[in-house]
Amino acid sequence: MKGLFKSKPRTPADLIRQTRDLLLYADRSNSLPDLRESKREEKMAELSRNIRDMKSILYGNSEAEPVAEACAQLTQEFFKDDTLRLLITCLPKLNLETRKDATQVVANLQRQQVNSRLIASDYLEANIDLMDVLIEGFENTDMALHYGAMFRECIRHQIVAKYVLESEHVKKFFNYIQLPNFDIAADAAATFKELLTRHKSTVAEFLTKNEDWFFADYNSKLLESKNYITRRQAIKLLGDILLDRSNSAVMTKYVSSMDNLRIMMNLLRENSKSIQIEAFHVFKLFAANQNKPADIINILVANRSKLLRLLADLKPDKEDERFEADKSQVLREIAALEPRDLA
Repeated sequence: MKGLFKSKPRTPADLIRQTRDLLLYADRSNSLPDLRESKREEKMAELSRNIRDMKSILYGNSEAEPVAEACAQLTQEFFKDDTLRLLITCLPKLNLETRKDATQVVANLQRQQVNSRLIASDYLEANIDLMDVLIEGFENTDMALHYGAMFRECIRHQIVAKYVLESEHVKKFFNYIQLPNFDIAADAAATFKELLTRHKSTVAEFLTKNEDWFFADYNSKLLESKNYITRRQAIKLLGDILLDRSNSAVMTKYVSSMDNLRIMMNLLRENSKSIQIEAFHVFKLFAANQNKPADIINILVANRSKLLRLLADLKPDKEDERFEADKSQVLREIAALEPRDLA
């Protein structure tokens, strides 16, 4: 008889309301020791289904594409109360598949617009301490990839990225990138790259204010790391940062430093061609600088024959006309240098 009376389909508002109640239950269930295990399992299974249903609304499924109106309603309800905070807090209590679903839900919600506004950005601005919780997740092996993915989606919002860059959190990435767990280290590196390349004006402001300590740490902890992958990722990202027009003032100062030049020359001598090629893209900025300090000129002159020989042999795996043109220009610049007296 039960099948004759089909229940009314839940609205996105109903779904969020029920999910929120279940998250509240999950949050306090451990403090209720006399709770029946079967009851707890039933509630957690229901929570998993709800999160899966939220994912279906946002991403669609094999039978239907997502419906814009339903996505907007779900987004509005989700951020109306503190559902995101609850979900982040309860994530460790969920099973692996549900954690993955929850991570995808949170990622999608960052991009959903309601009345042409990214309300996730407004919510996070008012609850910015959630970024403190998410970044700590990098130190939890079981949760790092889930929290890391959420963190990376949240810094799509400029106001959030600005908070992270201006906090002490940014310094933690120099350690997270070198964690022994390869997947977590790679995830941290992807997040660090997003933080330093997405929001051009915010990044330029951050680097201008913090260039001394930032590049000192970047050089010693990343470019001079004993880990090959760390060095390779770091030199590639450094090139992306310095070659971005928004960072031209920072780049000019970077290429006036003798210490920075020494590191680039060492990277040019690496056995790895990948690192050599990426190092060349930064090294060419030193050579192209028309206002080279005398000590930079003198180092280039003192090492001229070695540099000309090394660069002449440097070739990417695939033919690259732009690379060859840049290399020819650098070779001409170095060959034409005259030693300078230090002031």
